[in-house]
Amino acid sequence: MREELKAAVIMRLAAYTGIFVIGILCVLCACAAMGSAKKGSGKLARKADVLTVFLTGNELGSIKPCGCSGGQLGGLSRRPAVLNTVPWKNRLVVDTGALVESDSEQDLLKFSVIIRAFALLGYDLVNLAERDLEIARNLGLLETIGPKLHVVSAPGAVDVNVPGRFTKRMLLNGKTVAVTIGSFDVRSGRIEQVERLFGPVSEGQTVNILILNGCDPAAVDSVVKKIRFVDCVVCPDDLDRPRVIGSPDRRPLVFSVGRLGKYVGKLEIGAAKTKGRLKFNFSAVPVTEDLTEEEALVQLYEEYQTIVRDSGLLANQARVSLSGGLRYMGSESCKACHKNEYQKWKRQAHADAYATLEKVGSAYDPECVVCHVVGMRYESGFVTPERAAGFKDVGCENCHGPGSEHVETEGRKPTGEPKSRCQDCHTPDNSVNYYGNEAEYFEKTVHWGEPNAAGGVKDSKTGDSNDL
Repeated sequence: MREELKAAVIMRLAAYTGIFVIGILCVLCACAAMGSAKKGSGKLARKADVLTVFLTGNELGSIKPCGCSGGQLGGLSRRPAVLNTVPWKNRLVVDTGALVESDSEQDLLKFSVIIRAFALLGYDLVNLAERDLEIARNLGLLETIGPKLHVVSAPGAVDVNVPGRFTKRMLLNGKTVAVTIGSFDVRSGRIEQVERLFGPVSEGQTVNILILNGCDPAAVDSVVKKIRFVDCVVCPDDLDRPRVIGSPDRRPLVFSVGRLGKYVGKLEIGAAKTKGRLKFNFSAVPVTEDLTEEEALVQLYEEYQTIVRDSGLLANQARVSLSGGLRYMGSESCKACHKNEYQKWKRQAHADAYATLEKVGSAYDPECVVCHVVGMRYESGFVTPERAAGFKDVGCENCHGPGSEHVETEGRKPTGEPKSRCQDCHTPDNSVNYYGNEAEYFEKTVHWGEPNAAGGVKDSKTGDSNDL
């Protein structure tokens, strides 16, 4: 991590201590007071028929769905509606790591926000993967995360003093069950270390859950065969939805926890009817858009967007030169020769794309803005609303390419590259219903009169642009 980047982020976070931290301190104090009232002297509450371990992971910086279309899953502010279906005394809430995708300046800001969100959400434990651990150390967060939010990490990942396991004791049918979460990196550790990680078998009922930081099918099979004292193995996966890997009857039970916060993994632990053994059931709970949002987390996201705006991330985005000296001209430059097309486009949703970000407070977030303006990643394109405001919204040059030569030669030369495809922004995450309905979406963007506009304009099936 670059030292200047680290310093810049720390300074920005420190500068916003007043609005960012004090703004949620009252909420945290209220949560602590409620927790004290519920927990009393620390005695275990009345017996439960089922214990629940909620598991998330691979947030990869996904604090909130973009909201550009309906049907999107996820959002930290909606997660309490899932977690609170189980009383605190009967649940353990764990994140398995990979909080952000990189060590970019924006991801470093997100990292701090996600840690704060976990505290508000009442997480018991966060497993810090190797990158998480390094970021937390470099930002000076390892000393401030606890004590309410416990941390574990695979031994030896980074040279810091972080425990490799965590245990919470709960009541199941009047009997104490010790649920232990351990973290292990199959790439750098030896399988014998797992036994030492969990320690000797204790008296009473236990549940041992092992989080693997990096694994492949062969590694999983090797671990499963050698660690019979482990009940469940959490394995990284590329799928958004959590799933059981292999047979649900296999012990240890192997499952993933999904990606991007779209689902919450739910491991239910109950007592079998015979021999006093425990039984496990794993399922995926979708975080749907109809769930009630927690106001404290909504406020946290708004404060994060304030920091993003004032940090100048949008203006300071890296931008590359267009080939051949091309420049973006803005949609207004097309109006003189393409009046009818311009007027039709002006009445469509693409012409109002930037306003949708302004309504939700994301108008300065580079990750959002890039799909709502012209040429943000290129010189001569959009910079900020105050600079190059003529490139707001999804305009002519998004699909047709930069138009300087086309305008300056009065149409004798075609527009240039790059040209965007519909799928570049209408991804499965951002536009849930796009795939399979391309023709319907395409009809909403038609802004020419002829059946086949000159030069083809766009292909309704592929979404590809053709030269004019």
